[in-house]
Amino acid sequence: MTFSDFNLKDTILTAVTQAGFKEPSPVQKEAIPLVLEGHDMIAQAQTGTGKTAAFGLPMMSMMKADGSVEGLVIVPTRELAMQVSDELYRFGKLSGLKTATVYGGTAYGKQIERIKQASIVVATPGRLQDLLMSGKIKLNPKFVVLDEADEMLDMGFLDEIKNIFTFLPKERQTLMFSATMPKGIRRLAEEILENPKTVSITKSESTNSKIIQYYYVVQERERDDALVRLIDYKNPDKCIIFCRMKKEVDRLVAHLTAQGFKVSGLHGDMEQKQREVTIRAFKSGGIDIFVATDVAARGLDVNDVTHVFNYHIPFDSESYVHRIGRTGRGGKSGEAITLVSPNELRTIKRIEKDVGAKLITQVIPTRIEVQNSRQDELIAKIANTQITDNAIELVKTLQHDLDIVTIAHLLASMIQNDNAVKGKDIIGLGLEEVELLIERAMQHRGNDRGRGRGNYRGGNRRRNSGGGNRNSRNGRNSRNGGRGSQRD
Repeated sequence: MTFSDFNLKDTILTAVTQAGFKEPSPVQKEAIPLVLEGHDMIAQAQTGTGKTAAFGLPMMSMMKADGSVEGLVIVPTRELAMQVSDELYRFGKLSGLKTATVYGGTAYGKQIERIKQASIVVATPGRLQDLLMSGKIKLNPKFVVLDEADEMLDMGFLDEIKNIFTFLPKERQTLMFSATMPKGIRRLAEEILENPKTVSITKSESTNSKIIQYYYVVQERERDDALVRLIDYKNPDKCIIFCRMKKEVDRLVAHLTAQGFKVSGLHGDMEQKQREVTIRAFKSGGIDIFVATDVAARGLDVNDVTHVFNYHIPFDSESYVHRIGRTGRGGKSGEAITLVSPNELRTIKRIEKDVGAKLITQVIPTRIEVQNSRQDELIAKIANTQITDNAIELVKTLQHDLDIVTIAHLLASMIQNDNAVKGKDIIGLGLEEVELLIERAMQHRGNDRGRGRGNYRGGNRRRNSGGGNRNSRNGRNSRNGGRGSQRD
């Protein structure tokens, strides 16, 4: 199935093609026809399944671009408001559809002016309620969307949502999207939806099959070394690293910056302008690595994220799905990588069962392995480098004192030193050790917490995981392009 099968407006279909979307996701396949038919709808789908396009494409395909606000999308956070607004603008710009983003912490005047020019308003509940109750704006949308409804319930926005709907027209098409369906969401649906159709995407469908999921078992003290080694080896074009706490974000940003990476962080204590600048820099390629907490990154939508790293395993399966859904977007493939301590093996196995996908155990590559993978990239880079006049003059000058072979050796040594891989040679546990730990964890659920860690602390930890085990890392090769280009 392709997007052309939905009979969307030509300008919308062209925008979808330009955005790089190829095949509709499960929620898009089910939701788009129902929205086009005019039904109210309640859709249960996880973050990262393509919900914005599921409601945005059919909604905009039916809009007239007549200068009025035709669509209203209500979301829980500022970050999600910005992301949804950006994506809707991208889909609607060829159709003359403008978006306005409304959230707290910024001046009312500018937002009101943008609303007057917009076809779609994307708003957080608090600021939207303020504008409606004060009479500063009046809205008469044909389409109303509640996105991440369960998140709004968790954040205590239920009263605001109910109040907002008292200001909206009775004749409207209302769409609700929620990852879970607690009683509060079901009651709200009964109040604001009329004879809704239901779409439910199962957990196995929620996990994008184009995302390859790996986990590496390391001791707690090895997390920083493991993360840097994997970034060096995987060489991501653009990646997000998820942390549990704000202070962890700040510490990792400082650590990775010191290693020469172009990195920035995002968490709840940052001021709004700083957050917007950071997200814009990540989208435009000004930074390659984004370190964030779950809450700060909710709704972050960047289509070319190649890798997601979980510095710590998330607390629950839904958070895991949310995190890894930041990659593998728009029909592209991606990788999700989780660092796990021996004590967390049961948790990763539970998540694996919950999300209905296979998480592949791998071994952290050695320093020599990363160095060898870089060697191939370096040779290719040298072979494709254009010779400049300055370089010719430099070699002529050096030839006064040195022969040409010595010059070549010296220059190659200088380049290799600049690209040297740092850190310990061996990081983390081998495959046989991991398998044994998993077996023990499953057999002794109650009393293995301390034992699993203690048994593998000695100097012969990797006694069984050299050669043979290292050669069975599922054929993972380094990405093309040198790490140097991301550290300049």
